[in-house]
Amino acid sequence: MRRNFLLLAILLFALPVFSQDLNARVQVLAPQLSNSNKRVFDILETSIRDFLNSRRWSTDVLQSQERIDCNFVITINDWDGSNSFKAEAQIQSSRPIYGTTYNSTILNISDKDFNFNYTEGQPLDYTDQNYISNLTSLLAYYAYVITGLDNDTFSKMGGTPYYNKAQSIVNFAQNAPNAGWKAFEGLRNRYWLTENLLNKTYNPIREALYEFHLNGLDVMADNQSKGRKNIYSLLPQLQKIDKQKQGAMLPQLFFTAKYDEFVNVLINAAPQDKIKAYNILSEIDPANTSKYEALKKAQQ
Repeated sequence: MRRNFLLLAILLFALPVFSQDLNARVQVLAPQLSNSNKRVFDILETSIRDFLNSRRWSTDVLQSQERIDCNFVITINDWDGSNSFKAEAQIQSSRPIYGTTYNSTILNISDKDFNFNYTEGQPLDYTDQNYISNLTSLLAYYAYVITGLDNDTFSKMGGTPYYNKAQSIVNFAQNAPNAGWKAFEGLRNRYWLTENLLNKTYNPIREALYEFHLNGLDVMADNQSKGRKNIYSLLPQLQKIDKQKQGAMLPQLFFTAKYDEFVNVLINAAPQDKIKAYNILSEIDPANTSKYEALKKAQQ
């Protein structure tokens, strides 16, 4: 009996090794630095991948296949040959759709101020309690945002605890010399992303994220008509967002991730619904009006 208890304890202690939260694929590219030593970029890439994938970012216990798929493509634009890197990052995350092999994009964001210091071989230290380095703060920030958005698609407003953690990282970074953390630096940076995510003004976006996936795409494998109807019904809700707020960061990120799925789902709606969908979507997401033209053209 003791032996069985010991075996159970070993399995329980071993569980976190197999239940980390992210399945992050990382690329560190330096196309403008053709003469640089590529070894440091390879080591940096491995360190970032290990940092993201070996930590617990949520309280959920996930099976290996349930980990959140995400991509970090970090492009080094300048390196001083020592420890100072000027970079930008393209960060994407997705979530599987029930009953299909399809993965739906949840986040697709470009961060032009992904600058940091890194010395080859240094450990990537991080704590939620203060600011240690810009690199680990950047990675932890996006890990929490990704985890929060994923939770929002499975549980209504379920991402709030993770957005609060991302907001804490923003707060700790207010005295950091690196750009992207402060409100006055622009309207599309890390400060404003968490501000929007936690601002009740944009709750319709977060609620739509839940309905779009759990009651829309996840339903379509079994009942396409029902899933399509549920997605169509989100349009008046999204239309309620103040027009002055539609140019803010979160609405733009939502539609950047979702405009193609709106088109692909609603292209088979009733003729009058396609026209109404086109009118609403082109009004609330004018940046992608040309993409929504497909709904209008489908009438012809």
